[in-house]
Amino acid sequence: MKLPALAFLLASTPLAAAPPAVDPARLAETVKILASDAFEGRGPGTPGETKTIDYLVGRFKALGLQPAGDKGGWTQAVPLVRTQLGTPETLAAGGKALAMGKDIYATTVRPIDRVAIAAAPMVFVGYGVSAPEKQWDDFKGVDLKGKVAVFLINDPDYDAAADEPVAGRFSGKAMTYYGRWTYKYEEAARRGAIAALIVHDMGAGYGWSTVVAGGGGNYDLLRGAGERQGLPLQGWLSGEAAGALFQAAGLDLAALRVAARRADFQPVELKGQSFDAAIPVSHEVVQSHNVLAKLPGTTHADEAIVYAAHWDAYGLGTPDAENKRVRPGANDDALGVAAVLEAARLFVAGPKPARSIVFAAWTAEERGLLGSEAYARKPLVPLEKTVANFTYDIFQTAGRAHDVVQIGGGQSDLDDALVAAARAQGRTVTPDARPERGLFYRADHFSLAKRGVPVLLMMGIGGGADLVNGGRAAGDAWVKDYTDRCYHKSCDAYGADWNLEGAAEDTALFVTIGRDLANSRRWPAWRAGTEFKALRDKSAAARK
Repeated sequence: MKLPALAFLLASTPLAAAPPAVDPARLAETVKILASDAFEGRGPGTPGETKTIDYLVGRFKALGLQPAGDKGGWTQAVPLVRTQLGTPETLAAGGKALAMGKDIYATTVRPIDRVAIAAAPMVFVGYGVSAPEKQWDDFKGVDLKGKVAVFLINDPDYDAAADEPVAGRFSGKAMTYYGRWTYKYEEAARRGAIAALIVHDMGAGYGWSTVVAGGGGNYDLLRGAGERQGLPLQGWLSGEAAGALFQAAGLDLAALRVAARRADFQPVELKGQSFDAAIPVSHEVVQSHNVLAKLPGTTHADEAIVYAAHWDAYGLGTPDAENKRVRPGANDDALGVAAVLEAARLFVAGPKPARSIVFAAWTAEERGLLGSEAYARKPLVPLEKTVANFTYDIFQTAGRAHDVVQIGGGQSDLDDALVAAARAQGRTVTPDARPERGLFYRADHFSLAKRGVPVLLMMGIGGGADLVNGGRAAGDAWVKDYTDRCYHKSCDAYGADWNLEGAAEDTALFVTIGRDLANSRRWPAWRAGTEFKALRDKSAAARK
């Protein structure tokens, strides 16, 4: 039974105990190994993966954990499809050619030899949101079969003025699941569209250069014959190209943006602007793996708390300005893996938990959260019996902070536990400074959250922490430097200037909360109005 927030805190007596001692030196040593050139950037399906898997299995074995993967082993197979678009033979709307990378950026997730779309009607479906709990439906029964769906990015209330009826109906500037491009593509596929294009603007949270950085390549899970396949073509239209396209159809995109912020919005066909694409595709199956270990519970082993990070990074790329090819992913996410290993060490040290603890290192996060998605489809512990998931994905490396920046606050009872755990460290909790970027929907915990599992995410780029040395200004400066200079680049390497005392404290926060839950009969719950509450409520009987 769900306890009220105050009771949830008062019942959490272990939170009053001394916080667990996470060792910054242990974190550093793990990062130095995983981010070394020998691991070649830990690309899925590469020799770097083999070394990574061997290393992680060895570490889990040395801790005395049990294997929790396929057939009693340490790994879970994650077959991936890697696709790459070739040079377009035809790519046009309304008979006017679209330049790949300038007007449009597109990929496919289907293992096909060719994208072949001929004279497909184009339909503008606003924000493409179908949210019954918010009494919102942008589709109004429109038939998208064989058509190209055109969307706006983010949520219907993202650009709304305070006096518009939609204001605050979703989460204002804070992106919801419905605002993410992944949701929009999935919804288009569910409705039978042949392609989906999103109009790019800064509501995406990043510029056009980030959109086109993928180079026409993509990944997906290998799907069976009976499973719904992804779209034959998905991508983005630049703002300029989209404006011209709508104008050619006799439509005013700016006016339609306003219309799409109303619940009575109706889809609009772009008359005379049929879409054509003829593009060769190369594809291959890549075998990758999650690594899974467990510490069985003493009395409720069928219930579990999951600690996770992703082991993959971006592998080898073209030489950069410093002639470096390895993109080592030291912070993103070797440091997160190091935190999972530290959490495992602390749980093994005892006392033994009543509930089981699962430790996971996911593959292919950088390819679209695919490793965690594979687990969520075939979980070790049924998701209705998964108490919570704690995900580590990027820490600030500038030392201790007076606070911890929370991503996706206001979602569940776990928020209260985070406040209590931070208070035990003499710290406070600060909300994400830029919730419009939707960071909550861009890390592996989301694969479990969207199936109803309560989650907490540690991600150090949600805003500058209030650092002990330098305050908020120093924290902001660290985030800007990391994201502008090193994020997903060769610069994301271990440095002698790293100070992991803050990362150690952040790691300990989740250990404190998980240890408390592991020795209780409590089940954290989603708050009313969240996208995930109804999903969790459907399985309530399994938790009695």
